[in-house]
Amino acid sequence: MIALSLGWGVQSWTLAAMSALGELPRVDVAIHADTTHERAATYAFAAEWTPWLEVRGVKVATVMGAQPPEELLSFKTDIPAFTMASGKAGKLRRQCTSDWKIAPIKRYLQAHRNGVQVEQWLGITKDEWHRAKDSDVKYIVHRFPLLELGMTRGDCLEWLSAHNLPSPGKSSCTFCPFHSKRAWQQIKREGGPDWEEAVRVDDAIRNKRPPFALYIHSSRVPLAEAVTIPEDSGYSQLDMLASDDVDAECDSGHCFL
Repeated sequence: MIALSLGWGVQSWTLAAMSALGELPRVDVAIHADTTHERAATYAFAAEWTPWLEVRGVKVATVMGAQPPEELLSFKTDIPAFTMASGKAGKLRRQCTSDWKIAPIKRYLQAHRNGVQVEQWLGITKDEWHRAKDSDVKYIVHRFPLLELGMTRGDCLEWLSAHNLPSPGKSSCTFCPFHSKRAWQQIKREGGPDWEEAVRVDDAIRNKRPPFALYIHSSRVPLAEAVTIPEDSGYSQLDMLASDDVDAECDSGHCFL
């Protein structure tokens, strides 16, 4: 059984499209582990391109955690939020990837593999080779086709363009503490449900782990105050290209593996 972890980011979308167009073997299923908190653009892209994959023989399955992520946020905090207590800064352990991504995918594979070995494709490229790790269960073997092809994320973008296919945006939760400074500014600039949800979640988790105050932003102040853009002061957008700030992306379903 060949299963692709489909996060609807650049790399996993490239793998899915390569399979659909016959440049790679046909996968039995492309699995999207939906946290229910992806960016709006990711959901729109998935809705538009899922039919394109399926008409070409790539089945797309969506899975979720055992508990809705909203409920998880109500009772405990699984995200690697930043902490502050008695003037000391810290950070929570990251559990969201396991609870919302890896575990749901494993449950799906265990239920559908019919006792056979699973070859799980992960969209990891040459520029992030350090994320390529073996599976921790015997019935799954990880494979990294983009690494085998020597492709970088930039190569994926070129491949998509050469095949007249669009490039999706970054794939991650709206409130991911791993967002870069530039990403937070862009989310705020775009406004709408993504920014509103991030601010709401940041406020909601503040006192979930007494005596530690929790924050989504690394500055350890409320998100609405932490992120500033030129428009806040009535100026137009400034050029932010001269930055080494790299945004996190949860594409393969095994974010930050």
